[in-house]
Amino acid sequence: MASLERMTHPATVGQFLRARRARVSPESVGLPVDVLPRRVPGLRREEVASLAGVSVDYYVRLERGRTRGVSRSVWESLGRALRLDEVGKAHLFDLVAAATEQRLRQVALPPQWVSPGLMAVLGTLDQVPAVVLGRRLDWLASNDLFRALYVDFSTRPLLDRNMARFILLDPVAKALYADWAEVAQDVVAILRLYAGSHPGDAELAELVGDLSLHSDLFRQEWNKHDVTRHATGSKRFIHPLVGALTLNYETLRPTGDPDLTLVVFHAAPGSPSADALQLLGAWSASDHSPRTPRRTSTP
Repeated sequence: MASLERMTHPATVGQFLRARRARVSPESVGLPVDVLPRRVPGLRREEVASLAGVSVDYYVRLERGRTRGVSRSVWESLGRALRLDEVGKAHLFDLVAAATEQRLRQVALPPQWVSPGLMAVLGTLDQVPAVVLGRRLDWLASNDLFRALYVDFSTRPLLDRNMARFILLDPVAKALYADWAEVAQDVVAILRLYAGSHPGDAELAELVGDLSLHSDLFRQEWNKHDVTRHATGSKRFIHPLVGALTLNYETLRPTGDPDLTLVVFHAAPGSPSADALQLLGAWSASDHSPRTPRRTSTP
Protein backbone atom coordinates (compact mmCIF):
# COMPACT_ATOMS: atom_id res chain seq x y z
CA MET A 1 0.00 0.00 0.00
CA ALA A 2 1.22 3.50 -0.83
CA SER A 3 2.44 5.46 2.18
CA LEU A 4 0.01 7.84 3.85
CA GLU A 5 2.42 10.74 3.24
CA ARG A 6 2.42 10.00 -0.47
CA MET A 7 -1.35 9.71 -0.57
CA THR A 8 -1.98 13.02 1.15
CA HIS A 9 0.70 15.04 -0.66
CA PRO A 10 -0.64 17.10 -3.56
CA ALA A 11 -0.26 15.37 -6.92
CA THR A 12 2.57 16.45 -9.17
CA VAL A 13 2.53 16.92 -12.93
CA GLY A 14 4.81 13.92 -13.34
CA GLN A 15 2.52 11.64 -11.33
CA PHE A 16 -0.44 12.67 -13.45
CA LEU A 17 1.40 12.18 -16.74
CA ARG A 18 2.61 8.72 -15.73
CA ALA A 19 -0.82 7.65 -14.52
CA ARG A 20 -2.57 8.89 -17.64
CA ARG A 21 -0.18 7.39 -20.20
CA ALA A 22 -0.63 4.04 -18.44
CA ARG A 23 -4.35 4.31 -19.24
CA VAL A 24 -3.96 4.92 -22.99
CA SER A 25 -3.74 1.82 -25.16
CA PRO A 26 -1.48 1.92 -28.26
CA GLU A 27 -4.40 0.89 -30.46
CA SER A 28 -6.50 3.85 -29.32
CA VAL A 29 -3.93 6.30 -30.73
CA GLY A 30 -3.31 4.43 -33.98
CA LEU A 31 -0.13 2.58 -33.00
CA PRO A 32 0.41 -1.00 -34.17
CA VAL A 33 -0.35 -3.82 -31.74
CA ASP A 34 2.77 -5.41 -30.29
CA VAL A 35 3.36 -9.08 -30.97
CA LEU A 36 4.82 -9.57 -27.50
CA PRO A 37 3.18 -8.28 -24.29
CA ARG A 38 4.41 -4.92 -23.02
CA ARG A 39 6.30 -4.76 -19.75
CA VAL A 40 4.15 -1.82 -18.62
CA PRO A 41 0.54 -0.92 -19.42
CA GLY A 42 -0.35 1.92 -21.75
CA LEU A 43 2.03 4.02 -23.79
CA ARG A 44 5.79 4.18 -23.58
CA ARG A 45 7.46 7.53 -22.94
CA GLU A 46 8.83 7.68 -26.47
CA GLU A 47 5.36 7.11 -27.89
CA VAL A 48 3.87 9.95 -25.88
CA ALA A 49 6.76 12.20 -26.95
CA SER A 50 6.22 11.33 -30.61
CA LEU A 51 2.47 11.93 -30.43
CA ALA A 52 3.03 15.28 -28.69
CA GLY A 53 5.77 16.40 -31.08
CA VAL A 54 8.56 16.72 -28.50
CA SER A 55 11.81 14.84 -27.97
CA VAL A 56 11.95 11.86 -25.65
CA ASP A 57 14.48 13.62 -23.40
CA TYR A 58 12.19 16.63 -23.15
CA TYR A 59 9.19 14.49 -22.18
CA VAL A 60 11.23 12.56 -19.61
CA ARG A 61 12.15 15.90 -18.00
CA LEU A 62 8.44 16.71 -17.66
CA GLU A 63 7.68 13.42 -15.96
CA ARG A 64 10.52 14.16 -13.58
CA GLY A 65 8.93 17.46 -12.60
CA ARG A 66 11.03 19.94 -14.59
CA THR A 67 8.09 22.02 -15.80
CA ARG A 68 9.32 25.61 -15.66
CA GLY A 69 9.28 27.48 -18.95
CA VAL A 70 7.14 24.92 -20.77
CA SER A 71 4.73 26.61 -23.16
CA ARG A 72 0.98 26.16 -23.05
CA SER A 73 1.06 24.68 -26.56
CA VAL A 74 3.27 21.82 -25.31
CA TRP A 75 0.82 21.03 -22.51
CA GLU A 76 -2.03 21.17 -25.01
CA SER A 77 -0.19 18.71 -27.24
CA LEU A 78 0.42 16.38 -24.31
CA GLY A 79 -3.26 16.58 -23.40
CA ARG A 80 -4.20 15.47 -26.90
CA ALA A 81 -1.57 12.70 -26.90
CA LEU A 82 -2.91 11.36 -23.60
CA ARG A 83 -6.54 11.66 -24.78
CA LEU A 84 -7.52 13.99 -21.95
CA ASP A 85 -11.02 15.42 -22.00
CA GLU A 86 -11.71 19.06 -21.09
CA VAL A 87 -11.84 18.26 -17.38
CA GLY A 88 -8.55 16.36 -17.59
CA LYS A 89 -6.88 19.21 -19.45
CA ALA A 90 -8.08 21.72 -16.86
CA HIS A 91 -6.68 19.48 -14.12
CA LEU A 92 -3.32 19.27 -15.89
CA PHE A 93 -3.10 23.05 -16.07
CA ASP A 94 -4.01 23.30 -12.38
CA LEU A 95 -1.12 20.97 -11.55
CA VAL A 96 1.22 22.96 -13.79
CA ALA A 97 0.17 26.21 -12.08
CA ALA A 98 0.72 24.68 -8.64
CA ALA A 99 4.19 23.50 -9.65
CA THR A 100 5.09 26.84 -11.21
CA GLU A 101 3.77 28.96 -8.36
CA GLN A 102 4.85 26.45 -5.71
CA ARG A 103 1.38 26.58 -4.13
CA LEU A 104 1.96 23.46 -2.06
CA ARG A 105 2.14 24.76 1.52
CA GLN A 106 -0.92 23.56 3.41
CA VAL A 107 -3.14 26.27 4.83
CA ALA A 108 -6.52 26.41 6.53
CA LEU A 109 -9.03 27.93 4.12
CA PRO A 110 -11.65 30.36 5.44
CA PRO A 111 -15.04 28.85 6.33
CA GLN A 112 -17.78 28.84 3.73
CA TRP A 113 -21.15 30.48 4.26
CA VAL A 114 -24.54 29.66 2.80
CA SER A 115 -26.19 32.98 2.07
CA PRO A 116 -29.69 33.76 3.37
CA GLY A 117 -30.87 33.98 -0.24
CA LEU A 118 -29.64 30.49 -1.05
CA MET A 119 -31.16 29.16 2.18
CA ALA A 120 -34.45 30.73 1.11
CA VAL A 121 -34.22 28.98 -2.26
CA LEU A 122 -33.74 25.65 -0.48
CA GLY A 123 -36.86 26.37 1.53
CA THR A 124 -38.94 26.70 -1.65
CA LEU A 125 -37.74 23.39 -3.12
CA ASP A 126 -40.23 21.14 -1.37
CA GLN A 127 -40.87 18.71 -4.25
CA VAL A 128 -37.28 17.70 -5.01
CA PRO A 129 -34.26 16.76 -2.89
CA ALA A 130 -31.64 19.54 -2.89
CA VAL A 131 -28.30 20.03 -1.16
CA VAL A 132 -25.56 22.66 -1.08
CA LEU A 133 -22.06 21.18 -1.13
CA GLY A 134 -18.87 23.08 -0.47
CA ARG A 135 -15.18 22.37 -0.67
CA ARG A 136 -14.18 18.70 -0.48
CA LEU A 137 -17.87 17.75 -0.92
CA ASP A 138 -18.70 19.07 2.56
CA TRP A 139 -22.42 19.12 3.33
CA LEU A 140 -23.43 22.72 4.06
CA ALA A 141 -27.22 22.80 3.87
CA SER A 142 -30.13 20.80 2.48
CA ASN A 143 -33.90 20.63 2.36
CA ASP A 144 -36.27 18.16 4.02
CA LEU A 145 -36.53 15.83 1.05
CA PHE A 146 -32.77 15.47 0.69
CA ARG A 147 -32.48 14.59 4.37
CA ALA A 148 -35.22 12.00 3.95
CA LEU A 149 -33.56 10.55 0.84
CA TYR A 150 -30.18 10.35 2.57
CA VAL A 151 -31.55 8.95 5.82
CA ASP A 152 -31.27 12.27 7.69
CA PHE A 153 -27.70 13.08 6.78
CA SER A 154 -27.85 16.22 8.93
CA THR A 155 -28.02 14.25 12.20
CA ARG A 156 -24.53 12.81 11.72
CA PRO A 157 -21.54 14.20 13.64
CA LEU A 158 -20.20 17.40 12.10
CA LEU A 159 -17.00 15.77 10.84
CA ASP A 160 -19.01 13.09 9.03
CA ARG A 161 -21.15 15.57 7.12
CA ASN A 162 -19.06 15.11 4.02
CA MET A 163 -20.33 13.22 0.99
CA ALA A 164 -17.00 11.50 0.35
CA ARG A 165 -16.80 10.20 3.93
CA PHE A 166 -20.42 9.08 3.78
CA ILE A 167 -20.19 7.30 0.43
CA LEU A 168 -16.81 5.65 0.99
CA LEU A 169 -16.96 4.78 4.68
CA ASP A 170 -20.58 4.51 5.83
CA PRO A 171 -22.36 1.13 5.44
CA VAL A 172 -25.62 3.06 5.00
CA ALA A 173 -24.31 4.44 1.69
CA LYS A 174 -23.48 0.98 0.35
CA ALA A 175 -27.06 -0.07 1.01
CA LEU A 176 -28.54 3.18 -0.33
CA TYR A 177 -26.80 3.28 -3.73
CA ALA A 178 -27.68 0.51 -6.15
CA ASP A 179 -24.43 1.23 -8.03
CA TRP A 180 -22.28 2.03 -5.04
CA ALA A 181 -18.88 1.23 -6.58
CA GLU A 182 -19.53 3.52 -9.57
CA VAL A 183 -20.73 6.34 -7.31
CA ALA A 184 -17.66 5.90 -5.08
CA GLN A 185 -15.31 6.05 -8.07
CA ASP A 186 -16.91 9.30 -9.21
CA VAL A 187 -16.51 10.79 -5.74
CA VAL A 188 -12.78 10.01 -5.74
CA ALA A 189 -12.40 11.57 -9.19
CA ILE A 190 -14.24 14.70 -8.01
CA LEU A 191 -11.87 14.98 -5.04
CA ARG A 192 -8.87 14.53 -7.36
CA LEU A 193 -10.09 17.42 -9.50
CA TYR A 194 -10.57 19.59 -6.41
CA ALA A 195 -7.10 18.67 -5.13
CA GLY A 196 -5.55 19.98 -8.34
CA SER A 197 -7.08 23.42 -7.92
CA HIS A 198 -6.62 23.52 -4.11
CA PRO A 199 -3.24 21.83 -3.51
CA GLY A 200 -2.71 23.60 -0.18
CA ASP A 201 -6.05 22.79 1.45
CA ALA A 202 -5.12 21.38 4.87
CA GLU A 203 -8.59 19.93 5.48
CA LEU A 204 -8.38 18.07 2.17
CA ALA A 205 -5.11 16.48 3.27
CA GLU A 206 -6.81 15.34 6.48
CA LEU A 207 -9.77 13.94 4.55
CA VAL A 208 -7.55 12.10 2.07
CA GLY A 209 -5.55 10.66 4.96
CA ASP A 210 -8.65 9.31 6.68
CA LEU A 211 -10.06 7.84 3.48
CA SER A 212 -6.70 6.28 2.62
CA LEU A 213 -6.53 4.54 5.97
CA HIS A 214 -10.05 3.14 5.92
CA SER A 215 -11.06 2.54 2.28
CA ASP A 216 -9.37 0.09 -0.09
CA LEU A 217 -11.42 1.44 -2.98
CA PHE A 218 -10.30 4.99 -2.25
CA ARG A 219 -6.61 4.04 -2.30
CA GLN A 220 -7.02 2.17 -5.55
CA GLU A 221 -8.96 4.93 -7.31
CA TRP A 222 -6.88 7.81 -5.90
CA ASN A 223 -3.74 6.37 -7.51
CA LYS A 224 -5.43 6.26 -10.92
CA HIS A 225 -5.55 10.09 -11.04
CA ASP A 226 -8.95 10.05 -12.75
CA VAL A 227 -10.78 13.38 -12.60
CA THR A 228 -14.39 14.35 -13.19
CA ARG A 229 -16.68 17.28 -12.45
CA HIS A 230 -20.04 17.22 -10.71
CA ALA A 231 -22.41 17.89 -13.61
CA THR A 232 -25.58 16.01 -14.57
CA GLY A 233 -26.62 12.38 -14.61
CA SER A 234 -28.74 9.88 -12.75
CA LYS A 235 -28.40 7.75 -9.65
CA ARG A 236 -30.25 4.61 -8.57
CA PHE A 237 -31.25 4.35 -4.95
CA ILE A 238 -32.65 1.56 -2.78
CA HIS A 239 -34.28 3.48 0.02
CA PRO A 240 -35.20 1.66 3.25
CA LEU A 241 -38.68 3.24 3.28
CA VAL A 242 -39.79 3.62 -0.35
CA GLY A 243 -37.66 1.05 -2.15
CA ALA A 244 -36.01 1.45 -5.54
CA LEU A 245 -36.02 4.78 -7.31
CA THR A 246 -33.97 6.38 -10.09
CA LEU A 247 -33.35 10.11 -9.82
CA ASN A 248 -31.75 12.49 -12.26
CA TYR A 249 -29.60 15.27 -10.88
CA GLU A 250 -28.49 18.71 -12.00
CA THR A 251 -25.70 20.78 -10.48
CA LEU A 252 -25.69 24.56 -10.31
CA ARG A 253 -22.94 26.87 -9.07
CA PRO A 254 -24.29 29.93 -7.24
CA THR A 255 -22.46 33.17 -7.88
CA GLY A 256 -20.18 34.56 -5.20
CA ASP A 257 -18.34 31.36 -4.28
CA PRO A 258 -17.00 29.09 -7.05
CA ASP A 259 -16.54 26.28 -4.52
CA LEU A 260 -20.27 26.05 -3.75
CA THR A 261 -22.49 23.61 -5.63
CA LEU A 262 -26.26 23.27 -5.51
CA VAL A 263 -27.34 19.73 -6.44
CA VAL A 264 -31.02 19.11 -7.25
CA PHE A 265 -32.49 15.64 -7.79
CA HIS A 266 -35.69 14.99 -9.76
CA ALA A 267 -37.66 12.03 -11.08
CA ALA A 268 -39.23 11.56 -14.50
CA PRO A 269 -42.87 12.75 -14.33
CA GLY A 270 -45.36 9.91 -13.92
CA SER A 271 -42.67 7.34 -13.20
CA PRO A 272 -42.63 4.91 -10.24
CA SER A 273 -39.66 6.91 -8.96
CA ALA A 274 -41.78 10.06 -8.96
CA ASP A 275 -44.41 8.24 -6.91
CA ALA A 276 -41.74 7.00 -4.48
CA LEU A 277 -40.35 10.53 -4.15
CA GLN A 278 -43.83 11.89 -3.42
CA LEU A 279 -44.28 9.25 -0.74
CA LEU A 280 -40.93 10.15 0.75
CA GLY A 281 -41.93 13.81 0.75
CA ALA A 282 -45.15 13.04 2.63
CA TRP A 283 -43.13 11.13 5.22
CA SER A 284 -40.75 14.07 5.75
CA ALA A 285 -43.39 16.82 5.70
CA SER A 286 -43.31 17.40 9.46
CA ASP A 287 -40.28 19.73 9.24
CA HIS A 288 -40.17 22.33 6.45
CA SER A 289 -37.08 24.39 7.25
CA PRO A 290 -33.72 23.74 5.57
CA ARG A 291 -31.02 22.85 8.08
CA THR A 292 -27.44 23.93 8.18
CA PRO A 293 -24.64 23.06 10.61
CA ARG A 294 -23.39 25.71 13.00
CA ARG A 295 -20.14 26.29 11.13
CA THR A 296 -22.00 27.39 7.98
CA SER A 297 -24.56 29.76 9.49
CA THR A 298 -24.40 33.29 8.20
CA PRO A 299 -22.25 35.75 10.19
